[in-house]
Amino acid sequence: MGFFDFFSKQKKETLDNGLAKTKESVFGKIARAVAGKSTVDEDVLDDLEEILVTSDVGVDTTLEIIKRVEERVARDKYVNTSELNGILRDEISELLTKNNTEDTDWLSLPSGSKPYVILVVGVNGVGKTTTIGKLAYQFKKVGYSVVLGAADTFRAAAVEQLVIWGERVGVPVIRQQMGSDPASVAFDTVSSAVANKADVVIIDTAGRLHNKINLMNELTKIRNAVKKVVSTAPDDVLLVLDGSTGQNAFEQAKQFTKATEVNSLAITKLDGTAKGGVVIGISNQFKIPVKYIGLGEGMEDLQAFNRKAFVDSLFGE
Repeated sequence: MGFFDFFSKQKKETLDNGLAKTKESVFGKIARAVAGKSTVDEDVLDDLEEILVTSDVGVDTTLEIIKRVEERVARDKYVNTSELNGILRDEISELLTKNNTEDTDWLSLPSGSKPYVILVVGVNGVGKTTTIGKLAYQFKKVGYSVVLGAADTFRAAAVEQLVIWGERVGVPVIRQQMGSDPASVAFDTVSSAVANKADVVIIDTAGRLHNKINLMNELTKIRNAVKKVVSTAPDDVLLVLDGSTGQNAFEQAKQFTKATEVNSLAITKLDGTAKGGVVIGISNQFKIPVKYIGLGEGMEDLQAFNRKAFVDSLFGE
């Protein structure tokens, strides 16, 4: 499936609107930094470094981007400031590609894996349950049958919110009594999906960063429970992060990647922040692909992440 087959004009407009604050902040600063200068010199690079760091791209990723720009300037001998945006676009795009973030339609599931089991992790308040609801809607929209599992049994609000999303989207939600064993809920959810020949299972988990040992034990129990039903499950452990929290999102990613094997990311709430650079930094630092980004409150505002579209939107293409 080609890029333009699944990235519609409507999605592009949503992406452009969602990243508007980041674009205005970052590239407004760059424009001011290069005003009156004809070439990309040390002063411009110093200013660029400061802009990227303060835009939550992260120190390590910023240094790598600056190094890439320096090498490009040295190789091309003479680079004027009007070319800087193009160079940044190329280097950031290449950086995302290097970190396994490819232009893939993540809503198109691999054949032969049924049900496809997604375990969703993340702290409370990042938009985890809302992301699950929107993801269920997106999967159903493209023709997949979906089952949700309410394994965050420590918070009544979390279960109720997931049930509301299930009713809204029109998909079943498997739940038990409050305080039940989350692993038991996960087991029941996958068992129900198998019995009903569902295509996708999405399981919500407790969003508490109590301590790493308890978190690790809990997630390990859930993993083992779903494996009893489908030996290859979970297919995906999706970490949801709030993009508007900037550096705090980096810390959450650090804690969860230590606690369990996270293999994909969803970064939410990008529409309300100028911290969209966090997408670049987290992808680079943790070498985990960003699969989904949240760009608003609507059902359609959760998008399968597309590297080319993201970079082009930031740079006004």
